[in-house]
Amino acid sequence: MMSRSDIPKNNWVDRYMPEFSRPYIRLARLDRPIGTWLLLLPCWWSLALGWKLQLDNTGLNELGYLYILFTLGALIMRGAGCTINDLWDRNMDKLVARTADRPIASGEISVKKAVLFLSTLFVLAALILYQLNKVCWLLGVLVLFLVFTYPFFKRITYWPQFILGLTFNWGALMGWAAITGSISFEPLLLYLVGIFWTLGYDTIYAHQDKEDDALIGIKSSALALGDKTKLFLIPFYSLTIGGLVTIGLLNNFDFAFYFLIGISASQLIWQILALDLNSPIDCLEKFKSNKLFGLIVTLAIYCG
Repeated sequence: MMSRSDIPKNNWVDRYMPEFSRPYIRLARLDRPIGTWLLLLPCWWSLALGWKLQLDNTGLNELGYLYILFTLGALIMRGAGCTINDLWDRNMDKLVARTADRPIASGEISVKKAVLFLSTLFVLAALILYQLNKVCWLLGVLVLFLVFTYPFFKRITYWPQFILGLTFNWGALMGWAAITGSISFEPLLLYLVGIFWTLGYDTIYAHQDKEDDALIGIKSSALALGDKTKLFLIPFYSLTIGGLVTIGLLNNFDFAFYFLIGISASQLIWQILALDLNSPIDCLEKFKSNKLFGLIVTLAIYCG
C-alpha cells in the first residue's frame, strides 16, 4: 500500500496544538478546511441572495451576525459529518492508502471517544441553530438524516456523490430561511445548482481512491464514469452555471452578475480541460480549486 496519507504532517497542528487535541482536530478535518468551505459557500450564496432581493428588512449588522453563525455552524457540522463518516468507514479506511492513518481507523481515537466528541459537536451546533428561526430549526433537524446516512450510500450505489450534494448544499435552503423565514423557488433552484456542482467536484475527488475503492467494494461516480468522467463533467457544470444564470434572469440582476458568473464558468472549464484523472495529486488540486469558484459566485450575487 502506497504511503499517500491525506493527513498533513508537521503543520500548525503538530507545531502549536496540545498533543491530546491533535487527533480530534484531525478527526474534524480542521487542518483541511476545503470541506468546510464547500459546505459553507452555498450558505453564503443563499444569505446573499435573500438579502439582495430585499425580502426582509435585514440590516448589515444582522446579516453579518448570520454570516458568523453560519460559518461557525459549517465548521462544526463538517466536523460532525467527518466523525460520522469515519465511524462508518473505520474498518475500510484501514485498507485505503489515503485514509489508513485517520484517527479512528488507526486506533488513535476509540469509538467511544469519537461518539462523545460527536455528541459535543451536536450540542454546539444546536446552540447555534437556536439563534435562528423555527423554519431553520426544522431544516436543521431534517438534514441530520442525510448527515447520518451518507456513508451508507457508498455501499449500495455508484452515486453517493448525489447524496453528498443533497447534504452539502442544504445551507442553500437554510440561509434563505434565516433571512426570510420561508422557502421559495429561488433557494430551491440554488440548492439544485449546488447539487450539480457537487456531482462535478466530488466525482473529481473520488478519482483519488478509485483503485482502492474497487478492491474493497466502495462505490463512487468515479468508478461508474471511469474515463468518461470529463464528458459527464460538462453537463454537471453546465447545469450549475445555467441555474445561476436563470436566477439572475428571474431577478433582473445587472451586468456585473453575469460578468462574474462568466469568470466562474471559466474556472469550471479549466477544471475539465486541465484535469488528469490518473493523478491523485491533480484531482485533489482541481477539487480544492472549487473554493475559488464558490467565492466568485458569492461576489457575483452581491454585485448583481
